[in-house]
Amino acid sequence: MKRDVITLDGGTAGDIDLSDALFDVEPRADILHRVVRWQRNRAQQGTHKVKTRSEVSYSTKKIVRQKGSGGARHGSRKAPIFRKGGVYKGPTPRSHAHDLPKKVRRLGLLMALSAKARDGDLVILDAAAVDGKTAALAKQVANLGWKRTLVIDGADVNEGFAQAARNLDHVDVLPSQGANVYDILKRDTLVITKAGVEALEARLA
Repeated sequence: MKRDVITLDGGTAGDIDLSDALFDVEPRADILHRVVRWQRNRAQQGTHKVKTRSEVSYSTKKIVRQKGSGGARHGSRKAPIFRKGGVYKGPTPRSHAHDLPKKVRRLGLLMALSAKARDGDLVILDAAAVDGKTAALAKQVANLGWKRTLVIDGADVNEGFAQAARNLDHVDVLPSQGANVYDILKRDTLVITKAGVEALEARLA
């Protein structure tokens, strides 16, 4: 498919022929859901922790004598039924990650790219290169009408552009290797440089 290429100043820079294999795949909600869930579970820290009865600090003295009190035969204040006692089967540190086939992950990325192209939210940029001034980039982004935007560059991100975009909370920048389904879907506009298109085609071919 043919797409116009623009510059950061809003001018035109010719056009580009995008591969149908990357940008014209029928999106499937179930595949996208599986990939996003896989990403978010891998990102979850899993550091939640409670103390069990073997970890709480309490006297080990028997509460009351075994017989004659008329009460239960409790042997420890650390039992879960007492205040400040240990927690029974509470959360412990663990990994929430699960496996997902590489083919499904690749397919999810293709569908995310295609969904943006199909909805008209894909912009092809000639080059993402500025002198590092945030104010200048903010003005250019505002003139282009970009709101919540993800910019995908080539193998390396231009240092000046990355520095300028660092203070813009609605503009995120990733190298082509970092392109992922979750970040693409949660932004309103997907901007890919010509170098980024070439890198993605090489990565997903």
